[in-house]
Amino acid sequence: MNSHGRSEKKRTGGRRRNVRKKRKHELGSEPTETRVGEDKLKVVDTHGGNEKFRAVARAVASVATDDGVVNADIEDVVENASNPNYVRRNIITKGAIVETSEGRARVTSRPGQDGQVNAVLVE
Repeated sequence: MNSHGRSEKKRTGGRRRNVRKKRKHELGSEPTETRVGEDKLKVVDTHGGNEKFRAVARAVASVATDDGVVNADIEDVVENASNPNYVRRNIITKGAIVETSEGRARVTSRPGQDGQVNAVLVE
């Protein structure tokens, strides 16, 4: 279970023993692995009664070119430095290089956090 509580290790490397259990507000969540496919969003409740839109699947990316921003179709994930396994599974993360109708582009947004894919042309 993910947690955003205190670290279990001290600065010295020694072990810190739990004083209490995890609290609800300290819990994290599983990562939303955004895939290439027909657009699908997931709405998640956040602090303060707000909502966060997570992209479960995306087919279109906003690609920044020299002329301006263009909506381009995502065809494939070509490269991903964070996890090579994501290339095989067609998962889009920040920093991933995707093949689009405009050419290869590097993703600059976090689709699992903000629900959209923004990218910059590479080449």
